[in-house]
Amino acid sequence: MKTGRQTVFCGADTVADNGFCFKGHCGLITNPTGVLRDLSATVDMLREKCSLVALFGPEHGIRGDIQAGEGVASYTDKKTGLPVYSLFGDDTAQSENVLASLDTVIFDIQDVGARFYTYAYTMTDAMKLCAENGIRFVVLDRPNPIGGVKAEGTVLDRRFSSFVGRFETPTRCGLTIGEFALMMNETENIGCDLTVVPMKGWKREMYFDDTDLCFIQPSPNIPTVDTAFAYIGTCIFEETNLSEGRGTTKPFEMLGAPWLDSKAVIEAVGQQDGVILRECSFTPTFSDYENVFCHGIQLHVTDRETFSPFAVGIRLLDAIRKIHTELEIEPDIVKLLGTDEIFRSGFDAEEFIGRENKKCAEWQVLSKKWYLY
Repeated sequence: MKTGRQTVFCGADTVADNGFCFKGHCGLITNPTGVLRDLSATVDMLREKCSLVALFGPEHGIRGDIQAGEGVASYTDKKTGLPVYSLFGDDTAQSENVLASLDTVIFDIQDVGARFYTYAYTMTDAMKLCAENGIRFVVLDRPNPIGGVKAEGTVLDRRFSSFVGRFETPTRCGLTIGEFALMMNETENIGCDLTVVPMKGWKREMYFDDTDLCFIQPSPNIPTVDTAFAYIGTCIFEETNLSEGRGTTKPFEMLGAPWLDSKAVIEAVGQQDGVILRECSFTPTFSDYENVFCHGIQLHVTDRETFSPFAVGIRLLDAIRKIHTELEIEPDIVKLLGTDEIFRSGFDAEEFIGRENKKCAEWQVLSKKWYLY
């Protein structure tokens, strides 16, 4: 383990050390991030603590090896012999039927703190199903890797609700996955029999690498904590004809295209707090512009306290749109942004950022009711 870091025990560690009263047949929603401090799998620990009969995977699968948006088939896990069902994709009826037959459903997945990350909605959808069938739902809490102090971005407009943004929450909400579950259970009237097993040692001002826990990438394109920071601002480029860095070793920390004038865009955006924007070049090995040389911009995070990734992402997009007629923005960007204001005539990036920051601040005051730390 790391030295000089705060000792943190996740919810799974608490169950391992102190036990928990799991009733009846249990199912576990998890992926590779579901581990104890010693990196042993939560599933192995739970097999000794309860009657575990099924595993369920979110987007990217239970092993975390499936790329974004790809379907995941049901199968039998070779190590445990347990059936594995997918809760992501268009055909989840079988998985939901199995889940509805259980007595207890347990959730243990590392979130990244971004509204458009789908794991939170896999969780709340499962919570709704549990509420409808009288099933207990247990969340084993984990850190928000980008801290629990700051909320930013936009507060989602319900008209643009989707699986990459379901509820009226900020782009960066500043809640742990357990706190999010508690808040949504009440504010969205889910009403399930919910228990959150809290962490020990974690404080809101901590980033993941302030703890002594090992960071396991939650999905194929979030390899580091800095990636999770940048993701808040650069995920929106998924719905443009720029590469957001997939297919490189710095996904979401780089963006670019063969036609991008990196220097002009950086000069237009100007100096930004907490981050250096640097001209770079890259050739993605897959995804957009596969095997095509791109002129790019890399985000080097220098001060997480002052860095506002969403604001930087909007300023970059606005500058690129003004400089390049080549830029194409897909209509589905409204699902990531949670608003269609970017398409409105006379859009002013700074006015937009300022107005949404006020909404996020108001939301954050409301969300404090569900703080566990």
